[in-house]
Amino acid sequence: MIPYGKQHITQEDIDAVVQVLQSDFLTQGPKIAEFENAFAAYIGCKYAVAVANGTAALHLSALALGVNSSTNVITTPITFCASANCIRYCGGNVFFADIDAATLTLDINKVEELILSKPAGFFSGIIPVDFAGLPVNMEAFKVLADKYGLWILEDACHAPGGYFIDSKGEKQQAGNGNFAELAIFSFHPVKHIATGEGGMITTNDDKLYHKLLQLRSHGMVYQGNDKLIENHGGWYMEMQELGFNYRLSDIQAALGISQLTKAGERLRRRNEIAAIYNKAFEGTNVEILSLPANIYHAYHLYIIQVSDRKKLYDELRKNKIFAQVHYVPVHLMPYYKNIDDYTGKLPRAENYYAKCLSIPMYPTLSNDEQEFVINMIKSHSKSEV
Repeated sequence: MIPYGKQHITQEDIDAVVQVLQSDFLTQGPKIAEFENAFAAYIGCKYAVAVANGTAALHLSALALGVNSSTNVITTPITFCASANCIRYCGGNVFFADIDAATLTLDINKVEELILSKPAGFFSGIIPVDFAGLPVNMEAFKVLADKYGLWILEDACHAPGGYFIDSKGEKQQAGNGNFAELAIFSFHPVKHIATGEGGMITTNDDKLYHKLLQLRSHGMVYQGNDKLIENHGGWYMEMQELGFNYRLSDIQAALGISQLTKAGERLRRRNEIAAIYNKAFEGTNVEILSLPANIYHAYHLYIIQVSDRKKLYDELRKNKIFAQVHYVPVHLMPYYKNIDDYTGKLPRAENYYAKCLSIPMYPTLSNDEQEFVINMIKSHSKSEV
């Protein structure tokens, strides 16, 4: 069986987890801060806040940014639904702009068109998504956001280690907080760093950082914090607002720390696999994405587009190649259609969905396995010409 993605757990990972199991803390212990500090250093940001999963990261970010029933936010339809759901969790309103057909990420021109179609001040924020591992040019989005007084929440779940080169020739890591107020990551097993479940929020904003720490743990303020309203003794803690139990355990953090040490090596392997695919599909009727200049792709996914996607999907599965589709456009989900039916209004997203297929992409994919995948796809494609 060859899946589209999977985790790679080493003996070092297992040893790190066992060490925590034999320690005094299984949760709310020292491994959390260690993981946060290591991840912040890897991404190049000031702060990182570990949370239960990527969806929790999005939800807490929306709360910290003050999303409420009067908040209107723009995002992409080509993403996992959590990128939009986080706004709905807080009672806010979601609007979709179409994608760029070349990058499959949110089209900045379509975003501006949508902004201009509403009264001044109507929109509060933008959620760009580093889809498949391709970092969005956040510098350009920051210019747009500042022009209209909007915040940015970057969904970087697919792109840890990816980067773009900015207008000054400097490397900008996905999620580094230089252009977005907040960014979020996921540590689901198919992602670059696996902790079973888990997520991270990154930021350079002191105020948002402390807000996030409070929100992830029931809205509590503890001893030693100068924000305590009262102080009854060493045991005392205050719930000052409605928060959530969105904490990560030390067990997961230990696994994340170990996985992080291998992140660079595994990212290089992902790019090697992508290069082999790119060369193999040149001159065929299998459409691949052309990499924009000044971008280092993180390749969470390797996506092809074919006219007979369903037939190819079924054929691959018959041969134990478990390709996947990413994603059913969020605006076509019944929940969102019941709010506002965008059907036919985002043609690039819908055209992409009709043809897209994510084929195996993970660091332990062997050369023989990849060759088998390539041959199966090329053989099928030739028979369909």
